[in-house]
Amino acid sequence: MSRPPLAFRVSGLDCAEEVMLLKRAVGPLAGGEERLGFDLLAGRMTVPAGTDPEAVIAAVAAAGLAAEPWRERAADHRAPERRLRTLLTTVSGLATGAGFLLHLFLGGGFAAAFGHGEGLPPWPARLAYLLAIAAGGWFVAPRAWAALRARRPDMHLLMTLAVAGALALGDWFEAATVTFLFALSLALEAWSVGRARRAVTSLLELAPPTVRRRLADGTEEEIPAAEAPIGLRFVVRPGERIPLDGEVAAGESEVDQAPITGESVPVLKAPGAEVFAGTINGRGALEIVATRTGGDTTLARILRSVEEARSRRSPAEQWVERFARVYTPAVFAAALTVAAASPLLFGLAWGDALYRALVLLVIACPCALVISTPVAVVAALAAAAHRGVLIKGGAHLEAPARLRAIAFDKTGTLTAGHPEVVEIVPLSGHDERELLERAAALEADSEHPLARAIRAAAAERGVSPAAVERFESHPGKGATGLFGGQRFWIGSHRYLEERGQETPEVHDRLEAIAAAGQTAVVVGNDVHVCGFLALADTLRPEAREALAGLRAAGVRQLVMLTGDHAATATAVAAEVGLDAVRAELLPDEKLAAIEALVRTHGTVAMVGDGVNDAPAMARATLGIAMGTAGTDAAIETADIALMADDLGMLPWLVGLSRRTLGVIRQNIVFALGVKAAFVLLTLLGTASLWAAIAADTGASLLVVANALRLLRS
Repeated sequence: MSRPPLAFRVSGLDCAEEVMLLKRAVGPLAGGEERLGFDLLAGRMTVPAGTDPEAVIAAVAAAGLAAEPWRERAADHRAPERRLRTLLTTVSGLATGAGFLLHLFLGGGFAAAFGHGEGLPPWPARLAYLLAIAAGGWFVAPRAWAALRARRPDMHLLMTLAVAGALALGDWFEAATVTFLFALSLALEAWSVGRARRAVTSLLELAPPTVRRRLADGTEEEIPAAEAPIGLRFVVRPGERIPLDGEVAAGESEVDQAPITGESVPVLKAPGAEVFAGTINGRGALEIVATRTGGDTTLARILRSVEEARSRRSPAEQWVERFARVYTPAVFAAALTVAAASPLLFGLAWGDALYRALVLLVIACPCALVISTPVAVVAALAAAAHRGVLIKGGAHLEAPARLRAIAFDKTGTLTAGHPEVVEIVPLSGHDERELLERAAALEADSEHPLARAIRAAAAERGVSPAAVERFESHPGKGATGLFGGQRFWIGSHRYLEERGQETPEVHDRLEAIAAAGQTAVVVGNDVHVCGFLALADTLRPEAREALAGLRAAGVRQLVMLTGDHAATATAVAAEVGLDAVRAELLPDEKLAAIEALVRTHGTVAMVGDGVNDAPAMARATLGIAMGTAGTDAAIETADIALMADDLGMLPWLVGLSRRTLGVIRQNIVFALGVKAAFVLLTLLGTASLWAAIAADTGASLLVVANALRLLRS
């Protein structure tokens, strides 16, 4: 069994620039950059198991950051750093303002204070400007030095060079202003990422930390949920959240399962019913027996999957990172070219050429571009989890937007996965109630799915099983018993034939039931057939509407791949409106069918719930599992799990995927547009250092705010 990766908490990990810095510093220790994992919102980095933790911490320190082994914390561990950053940014701003006022009144007015290369300001103003630069650059200088030593320019080095260049040109006010604005941009960026982190966390951290267990003497005590063992009997009062997965032992109440399954209507829970951690109890008190520990609840598994999904980058994230790797050095080279070539080619003064080059260095900061994509992806993952759709990574978030074909399993996917009585047909003078009374009595002790369905149908109609005497079971055939001294029997169509009581009329009706994909259970006595019950694995109520929604969303081909009989599969397909049906398939035949769909349509999803669906789900572009009805093998193989088994979430999922891609494109176009505009203004000589950094800060905040809109999806 493979060991889990090592996780580290990295202070100051708020921007994808830091991610690239850490990849260069830690990648060689981990056997390559691609083996590292990053969760920007949690400030978390993972490395392969077996990597030397001390070496990792040292490498991170050499990059100008700080790392420590990952530990879950309830408190905000970054509060001290954030307070220090806020204090230093405030000092930088106040000192910049003070320096400007001193420069204004002691150095010759506005012309001198705003002038470009007007000589040194008075020494009181210089001291104020230096204080502003020192305070604003407190967090920047160590990272700039690390980037210089590694000969890999990043935004911290570019900004430091811009400030140093401005001081060399005599633009002290501008140097202090750029430092303050850059410090402010980092503080605002850390705040915006923290807001995104808190928004995601509030959506997902649902289970209460304690359990109120019931003691043998009837009293109650609270213990930590993490320490509760399987089998613990605990109490949940009206309105409280359920702390652990379990089975109701006593009480009855409606439970709001929306946080886990996305179901919009509360579900009635009675003794024997399953409940999930994080769901909300209604008006009744419940006593529950824990069936999973705190670390293994459905909610805990969802949280782990979302945490893992954050590090699985989408194609858009990968593209942005590749672009940024080329973009920053390219702008750095362009700045050098402007500084060196402009005076020679266009006769520009050396001071003006250097100033324009410094503005280009400020513009080179790619944060607005790079941070927008991961925030959008994580916001969409959290919104989906809140609706009961568990997406296992950004790559799987983008795929639904491009789906051209979807294949569905039948049993447990398009249908409920268990039979129900759909028709009662009395014959020979008997009525429905009498038929159901005797059928339920003869099936009272059977655990066969058909027997359970008959008992459930009787209970729903308020019919109590009739009193039966001298009951006899005939395995594989049926059962017999006496009702009021008269013998009755129950069994299949084959059992009826064996008894020799079948008439042509009954035969034709039973064959019609079979052709409709239903199963007949016959009830009779020694004289005649009393009637029969038609049972079927009923279609999920939302299936027809869900498939119509997928067609409206542009999915071209909807097919069924099932191991069930052809007649049953064809009947279900006709009812739901599928384009094609392939029945009586073995798992390898389902796999071959998916491969054919992929060759024809390109992007294909497979929706299933069983072990026999797992190979096809793994081969499809996107594997989607039914979360409650699905087997562990199917859910583990799948890229997406529908926790409430609600097919109606499939069109919503396609819409979320398209909205996410739309937000990412908007952010990329906006961020690049701001950069392009300032490059043009710089070449025309109308852009300033402080305006460039202010625009970059504003762009970062706007793209993050745009991405967070997905939380409301």
